[in-house]
Amino acid sequence: MFASSSALAAPASDTSNEAFNACVAGLKDKAIAAGVSRPVADDVLASVEHLDRVIELDRRQPEFTTTFADYLNRRVNPRRIEQGRLLLEEHQELLQRVTRETGVPPAYLLAFWGLETNFGSYFGRMSVPSALATLACDPRRSSFFTTQLIAALQIIDEGAIAAEQMEGSWAGAMGHVQFMPTVFLKHAVDADGDGRRDLWNSLPDAMMSAGQFLQSMGWDPDYRWGREVQLPEGFDYSLAGHGQRSLAQWRELGITDAFGQPLDDLELQAKLIVPAGHRGPAFLVYKNFRVIMGWNRSEYYAISVGHLADRIAGAGGLHNPPPTDTPALSRDIIKTLQQSLNRQGFSAGSADGILGPATRRAIRQFQARNGLTADGYPDQRLFQALELDGWTQ
Repeated sequence: MFASSSALAAPASDTSNEAFNACVAGLKDKAIAAGVSRPVADDVLASVEHLDRVIELDRRQPEFTTTFADYLNRRVNPRRIEQGRLLLEEHQELLQRVTRETGVPPAYLLAFWGLETNFGSYFGRMSVPSALATLACDPRRSSFFTTQLIAALQIIDEGAIAAEQMEGSWAGAMGHVQFMPTVFLKHAVDADGDGRRDLWNSLPDAMMSAGQFLQSMGWDPDYRWGREVQLPEGFDYSLAGHGQRSLAQWRELGITDAFGQPLDDLELQAKLIVPAGHRGPAFLVYKNFRVIMGWNRSEYYAISVGHLADRIAGAGGLHNPPPTDTPALSRDIIKTLQQSLNRQGFSAGSADGILGPATRRAIRQFQARNGLTADGYPDQRLFQALELDGWTQ
């Protein structure tokens, strides 16, 4: 396996107490101008602290990429599936109510809940006002986190939660379903009728808010997220990862369902994705997959939500699980891969160490040009063809 040659994390912020206090004073003026009451702005911002740990986490980038097998197996595991099924029965009445009002089925609500906070077992222990003030006073993403801080103050101002109880992730995500403050303001609802939108202590509020959020992004109650499929021998993998075709068109190309049965002859649009390359599972994903990615932009995350929902609803495991013998690649070697592809005329974009769409497209083009399976997935044969040393199984 390739070893990383350098640390990628930037040093923690050197913000002084004086500079931080001056920044917070400016944030208070902006909050009051945005409608936050002066007493709340004064009280909350007087007690915020600069959290070096938050800056450290914001700067940290993983040394190695996560394989799809590792990502999926950590999140969709027997214990979580079993717990999800128990909660499906325990909260049946509430979940069915949310489904009636938003169209989002119970198993999906549980899947989001399970992935975000392991069904409410861990919300994060950071002070949200302090974390957001720290990030708002850091130049890297100051504008975004200033907006989030003001939204958090507005949440406190409306009486949803006391400032000292507003805990969440280092980036300010909060409650059972880890809403950012701006999402809370727009989509959180009072489903239990107690006069407060409480995503920390009220499961009805949290589940209904999640359903409302997904509905607002276009959730289609008539269809699922996607499905595992089988690809025929000699399939053209350049068709994966971009563009949509109808199920009828995918059927004509020889794709079957996971059991080998023909796909329905429908005009339903679907995209094909192969997150672990040609050795792993293939999925046709529908509109609701894009909705899930509106919650989190990771394809791995969206597949995990969909698959966990299927398992909670009673489905079995994948017919073609992702291979577990694929090594995680360091960000440095991905940069080297990107540089090599760019030098040979296959545009992988900037060498940032991230396997994004441009890099995968460049890999597919190189693979097709060199007689390899053009699945856009970096494997041993790709590195050998590029004459890059160091890959180990």
